[in-house]
Amino acid sequence: MNGFLFGFAAVAVLVAGLLSYVASSQPDGLDATTQRGCTVVEVDGAEELHGECIAQNAGDHALADSPLADYAIGGDDRLTGVAGVLGVAAAFAALFAVVRTIRAGRSNHREAERVSENRDRSPEPEST
Repeated sequence: MNGFLFGFAAVAVLVAGLLSYVASSQPDGLDATTQRGCTVVEVDGAEELHGECIAQNAGDHALADSPLADYAIGGDDRLTGVAGVLGVAAAFAALFAVVRTIRAGRSNHREAERVSENRDRSPEPEST
């Protein structure tokens, strides 16, 4: 089972690290839908929407200025693959923490059941 997980992690890292460079820079379905009726114009290095569309009402995400925002590191598109690998690593770390927490909870539950069963089996002390 560990070999399978290691292989899965290796494939995920390869996909994130290599294929992210060939991913389309065009907006995905939701972004494209919200931008209908607008044209994207680059002004002073920033994108502006001209026209009328839903996307004009959108604000920046709370983490928009974070180091890994927009699938890049610090806004550098050349580091997209590195950002992908870091994202996969973070996802696997979170998964590992969740699984470990669940296993610890199950182990504690089993131990509590064993203690309870042993208490029920032990003979009552006789009073004299």
